[in-house]
Amino acid sequence: MRFIKITLTIIVFITLTTLTQVGGIAYLFSISTFKSINKFILNSTLRLTSKIASFLFIYCTISFLVVPEIAKQFGRVPLPFKETNHIQPLNILTVLLNRNYVKKELRETTFEVARKMNKKYPGTTINYLDANFPFIDKFPLFPHLSHNDGKKLDLSFCYIVRNTNQLTNNCPSWIGYGICEEPLSNELNTAYLCAKKGNWQYSLLKNIVPQSQKNNFLFDKKRTRDLVNFFGEESSIKKIFIEPHLKSRLNLSSNKIKFHGCQAVRHDDHIHIQL
Repeated sequence: MRFIKITLTIIVFITLTTLTQVGGIAYLFSISTFKSINKFILNSTLRLTSKIASFLFIYCTISFLVVPEIAKQFGRVPLPFKETNHIQPLNILTVLLNRNYVKKELRETTFEVARKMNKKYPGTTINYLDANFPFIDKFPLFPHLSHNDGKKLDLSFCYIVRNTNQLTNNCPSWIGYGICEEPLSNELNTAYLCAKKGNWQYSLLKNIVPQSQKNNFLFDKKRTRDLVNFFGEESSIKKIFIEPHLKSRLNLSSNKIKFHGCQAVRHDDHIHIQL
């Protein structure tokens, strides 16, 4: 029984650490409260609820009060929790899971591009997706191959509401990934070519993420093109990843735009920028 308990603790620790970087530590701290909970709460349901609440309280305290200060020592700062300077997380889970940290230079560059976008298209807000964990270079941000040094950031495309033709800051995918702007018949189909080479993961998210909202949105070529170009004009930005057929369709010419390779995942559902 003790072996099973220790094994489960290790599994939970590894899982929480993989997903949030600090969740495992929060879990170990919360375990210290479980003995008191078991002693004073007899109802099993209330006891479990109290243990979960204890973990969440400790996790949030560490994430919002302790982590930002430690992250500074690694040169990383959090992107905003809510809409700030025309930047917002598409999904609040990005923040709650500590996946919203970047180098200060990247945050300032993103704020500047967001200012330009909002000036040209009033009301436009840039939705950010996965960034990086708060600290420790080379600590992987699952499931990304990179996003481990504070220098990378994913952004959603811009969209139009199909029924009204109105510009929107919403996206067809609740996580920003997985709903793709597929290549036309006359465009390079990188997804097909990569799959043909055996790279099964290339279109994995498309096969997982529900597609039910896709028909409610239109890809906003104009705003997305300007978004990429504005980042391309920033001296701090060294690379931009977007699927080759969209680079051609949007007439993007910046030499910073690169192909991310078949070992990654497709980039016709988001934009990747990096210092």
